[in-house]
Amino acid sequence: MGEIASNLDRDLKDAMRARNAVALAALRALKSALKNAAIEKGGAEAELTEAESVAVIRKQVKQRLDSIEQYQQAGRSELAAKEQAEIEILERYLPAPLSGTEIAAMVDDAVAETAASSKADMGKVMKILQERAAGRADGKTLSQAVMRRLG
Repeated sequence: MGEIASNLDRDLKDAMRARNAVALAALRALKSALKNAAIEKGGAEAELTEAESVAVIRKQVKQRLDSIEQYQQAGRSELAAKEQAEIEILERYLPAPLSGTEIAAMVDDAVAETAASSKADMGKVMKILQERAAGRADGKTLSQAVMRRLG
């Protein structure tokens, strides 16, 4: 069992004891998503790597961000607030995000390594960046940084 899974189990128990409905809902949904991803990977007994777990958590956060946008458009601020509270709980399981300076340095290194000179080389640069960022920056942020650099 990975660190994320063991922390999740501990936090689930704590949320139950504290009767924290928002945390409980978010953590149960995350546990379910992690279990489903593990089953898709290799059956009922499969376990996810930490990187795969982080990807599942990021997906859960993104789903909630999309929900917030929909709720705000519909004028349902109370539901948007609930989703935001769940995001804050889920983000505790993510590694510290990269700073803008760290991303810029990684982009410079990847561009130099691939000898990229135009946007046509973006795929090669992005492949290297996504491996090195390892879930500490989302693809959109990396993509925008590469576009600025190669632009």
